[in-house]
Amino acid sequence: MKNFRSVVFSAVLVVCLLAVAAANAHEGHDSGGKKLFTKHFRQTLFDITPHAAFSVEVILNNNEYKIGQNVVGLVVHNDEDEDVVGAGITVGLKNIATGAVADDPVSITDKQNGLYIVSGLDLEREGRWELSVTVKKGDTEDGVKFVLPDALKNPHPAGIYSP
Repeated sequence: MKNFRSVVFSAVLVVCLLAVAAANAHEGHDSGGKKLFTKHFRQTLFDITPHAAFSVEVILNNNEYKIGQNVVGLVVHNDEDEDVVGAGITVGLKNIATGAVADDPVSITDKQNGLYIVSGLDLEREGRWELSVTVKKGDTEDGVKFVLPDALKNPHPAGIYSP
């Protein structure tokens, strides 16, 4: 039953992402040549990597979409605001106070269309934690970091963002 729910959620999410992408199709740059990145959902974490190679949107398990216990979705776009498929994704969780790294076994599944499902990631821990997401596609590698629970307090609304 758990796998069935994951498959159904993934299918619905992919359809939603495709619909939003079709409705908001653009070249990934504004008229001045500035890079633009799309944040699809309201109550998610979002950031653009320091070198503006990728944007990462983290769909949390208890906010806008119910995707399961200790499961998050990642929506990854490149610097042309296109879905990143087949990337190497690394996710880490570190306690800021102690430096201890969470050793929960996580699995990352590429669901295509820029969507990655991360299972086994417990983000509801006591204290302050740094969630790092690194994306590697071809020769390009860049990443983002979110401090939890601080990053959850003021999520960016859905829309278009530039670095």
